[in-house]
Amino acid sequence: MATVQYNAPDYFLLDELLTDEHKIVRSSIRDWVNKSVLPIIDDACHNHSFPIHLIKEMGEMGAFGPYIPQEYGGAGMDHIAYGLIMQELERGDSGVRSMASVQSSLVMYPIFSFGSEEQKRKYLPKLATGELIGAFGLTEPNHGSDPGSMVTRITDKGDHYILNGAKMWITNSPISDIGIVWAKDDNNIVRGLIVEKGMPGYTTPEITKKWSLRASYTGEMVFTDVKIPKENLLPNVQGLKGPLMCLNSARFGIAWGVVGAAMDCYDAALRYSKERRQFNKPIAGFQLTQKKLAEMLTEITKAQLLVWRLGVLRNEGRASAAQISMAKRNNVDMALTIARESRQILGAMGITGDFSMMRHMMNLESVITYEGTHDIHLLITGMDITGENAFV
Repeated sequence: MATVQYNAPDYFLLDELLTDEHKIVRSSIRDWVNKSVLPIIDDACHNHSFPIHLIKEMGEMGAFGPYIPQEYGGAGMDHIAYGLIMQELERGDSGVRSMASVQSSLVMYPIFSFGSEEQKRKYLPKLATGELIGAFGLTEPNHGSDPGSMVTRITDKGDHYILNGAKMWITNSPISDIGIVWAKDDNNIVRGLIVEKGMPGYTTPEITKKWSLRASYTGEMVFTDVKIPKENLLPNVQGLKGPLMCLNSARFGIAWGVVGAAMDCYDAALRYSKERRQFNKPIAGFQLTQKKLAEMLTEITKAQLLVWRLGVLRNEGRASAAQISMAKRNNVDMALTIARESRQILGAMGITGDFSMMRHMMNLESVITYEGTHDIHLLITGMDITGENAFV
C-alpha cells in the first residue's frame, strides 16, 4: 500500500484547543481511513458500491453514536469528538461519513432521545457495533424541503398500527435492518416509528445510476399495509420537532465532515503545485496558484473555527438550530468551492482517480442539497435574524 502523505492544515493552531481525548480519537480514525478506506474507495466509487465490510470496522472503533452513553453501547464522548470523527471519515469519502452520520444522528440519536427504555436497550448496543444498520425515513418523493406536507400515514388498529406511504433518497435503506420512519397519525400529528426489515409490505429498493455518492447505498422505503406493533412507536416525541432535532445533529456532523473533504483537496493541491513544473519552475511559484491556495486555506481556517465554536456551544446545550444551519450551509459551500479550485490546480490529473477532488466534488453536490438545501438554510438564517417566515 502506498504511503499516505496527507498533512492536515491547522493554520490557526486549533489543535491547542482540543483535548488529548479529541486528538487520540481523531488520530485513530485518520489512521483507519488511511489504511482501510483510501486504498479501495476509488474502485468502490467506480463500481457504484459501498464497501460494506467497513461498517463493522467503524463499529469497532466507536464511530457510531460516540456521544451516546456507554450503558447503551456508545462511547460517552462529547460533540467535538463526534465532529472530528465525521471530519476524518469524510476526508475518506462523503459516502462513508453519510453512512456513519445516518447511523449516529438519524437512528441512534432519536432512539436515545425519544425512545422507551426497552427500545434503547434493544437497539442501541447493536447499532453501536454495526451489527444492526439503520436508515431514516423523512423525505418523500413529492415532499423534501416541506416535510410537514408528508403523506405517509399510520392508522391505529387498536393493538397495532398500519403504515402506508413511501420515503425517497434514503441513505442505507437497501442494507438497513431498521428504519426510523416519520408518519402522520389519525390526528394528523407526525410520529416516529421503528420499522424492521422483513415486516410484510415493507420494501427498500435501491436507487442506482447516481453520479454522486456512488460509494453509498441510497434507496427508497415503501410501505404497503405494514403492520407495526404499538411498542415500535417512539413514545417521547410528537410533531416535526422530532425529525428536526435529528437533522440538527446530522447537520452538525456534516458541518464538521465537509471540512475534512476540503482539507484533503487543499493538501493534495498544495503538494502537487510544489511538484508540478511549468515554464521552468513549480506552479506553486505563480501568483494565480498562490491566490487559489491562500484563499482555500483561509476558508478552511474560518470553517474550522466555526465548527469548533459550534461544538463548544453544543456541548453546553446552547447551539441553536439556526447556528447549526449556518455552519452546514457555509461549510458545504466552502468545501465544494475548494474541490473545484483544487481540481483546476491539478489540471487534467484532477479528473483521475489518482486524486480525490473530482470524487469529493461529485459527492458534495449531494451534500449541499441533502438535510436542508443551500437555499433553505439561508432562509432559516433569514427567519432567525428578521423574525419573518419566508417559507410560506
